[in-house]
Amino acid sequence: MTSDQLGLFATPGPTLPEGFRYRADVITPAEERALLERIPTLPLKEFEFHGFTGKRRTVSYGWRYEFGEERLHKANDIPEFLLGARDKAAAFAGLEPEALQHVLVTEYAEGAGIGWHRDKAVFGDVVGISLLSDCTFRLRRRAGEKWERVNLTAEPRSAYLLSGPSRTEWEHSIPGVDTLRYSITFRNLKER
Repeated sequence: MTSDQLGLFATPGPTLPEGFRYRADVITPAEERALLERIPTLPLKEFEFHGFTGKRRTVSYGWRYEFGEERLHKANDIPEFLLGARDKAAAFAGLEPEALQHVLVTEYAEGAGIGWHRDKAVFGDVVGISLLSDCTFRLRRRAGEKWERVNLTAEPRSAYLLSGPSRTEWEHSIPGVDTLRYSITFRNLKER
């Protein structure tokens, strides 16, 4: 049977928004294990947003966005052990590693998620790497009076890219996770 014939029987995946990319196994199991040994030792703090505390814990490097002030502040340099993951994220996104100047490490405890949002306008492209367990990655945008929606499973060691319309027109969210999960999100800064 040819690949064209096999394609007749394949279940089509979701139609992804323009500018969105996803790839499984961007990092190896050994690279994931090495990251998971170090990430829990980081100074993760409960996420604060306009007086509310989220169930997830985070730490930023390179730059830190202050929601109350709605501006960026310089943060500690990206730890050396995250630079290999940044290299992989940049290669996947077609960017130079140094372009990814901000990294957010997030710990999602069981039941933790993140609501519908677009990343702040000071950031450009967004590249995320999932670790330890999978999650449902949801995207939506307004289409008249309804919402256009796409869901996919972000597997451990996979990466996604939000650029172009997927970054500027679509919102994304993650419902509460079933088991502990970590993510490393790299962002470049928009030209000022």
